[in-house]
Amino acid sequence: MTPSTHVIVLPGGGYSHHAPHEGEPVVDWLAGIGMPASVLLYPVSTRHPGVLDAVRAEVRRVRESGVERVGVLGFSAGGHAAGHAAYAPLDGPGAGSDPSPLGRPDFAILSYPVVSMVTKTHAGSRRELLGPDASDELRASTSLEKLVTPGAPPAFVWHTAEDAVVPVGHAYRLGRALAAAGVPHALHVYPHGPHGIGLGTGERFAGDAVHWTEACERWMREAGWLPER
Repeated sequence: MTPSTHVIVLPGGGYSHHAPHEGEPVVDWLAGIGMPASVLLYPVSTRHPGVLDAVRAEVRRVRESGVERVGVLGFSAGGHAAGHAAYAPLDGPGAGSDPSPLGRPDFAILSYPVVSMVTKTHAGSRRELLGPDASDELRASTSLEKLVTPGAPPAFVWHTAEDAVVPVGHAYRLGRALAAAGVPHALHVYPHGPHGIGLGTGERFAGDAVHWTEACERWMREAGWLPER
C-alpha cells in the first residue's frame, strides 16, 4: 500500500501578495493525478523568519494529522518559501523559530523559484522578506544554494530560459548546489515562456514549458509518492 502523501502549494507574488493562478488551479491538477493537496496563503510583507515559520508549521500540522509524507510545491517567491522550508537549518543562522524536524518537508517542487538572496535579482522579493538594508550575512543565510546539505529533501526544479523577472540563473545555482551535495533532483529548463506561467494553460505563451506538469508527475510516480495507476 502506498504511504499517504500530501502536497502544500505555495503561490508566488514577490512576497507581497499571492498569485491566484498558482494556488487552487494547482491543487485541482494535483487532485486529478491522485495527489491530495492544499494551498497555504503564507504571510506576505512579513520579515524573515515569519514565512519560514508559517510553512514549517503547516508541514508539521499536516504531518501530525496522519499524513506520512508531506511535499511542498512553490512558484517564484513561493518557490523560495518552499525551498527554504526544505533546506534551512533547524537551528543557527537562517533558521526559523521551530527546531522540530517534523516541519521539514519530504520533497520540494520548485517552479521558476527565487533561489538566491545574494544576487541582484529578485530584488522585490528580497526587500519584502529581508528589508531594504539586509546585511550580507542575512542575505547569505536565506539563499537556498547556500543551505543545501547532503541528506536534504529531493527536489524537482523547473524554469524557462526566457524568464526576465527571475532569471534562470537562480535554478542553475540551486542545481549546482544539489549536485554538489549529492541530493536527488531533477532540473528542467525550457527554452520559451515568461515568468509566472503557472500550469502553462493560461493566456501567456508557455511553449514547451507547458509540459512541466507531465515531467513532474513522472518524477513523483518514479519516487513512489503517487499511487499506482
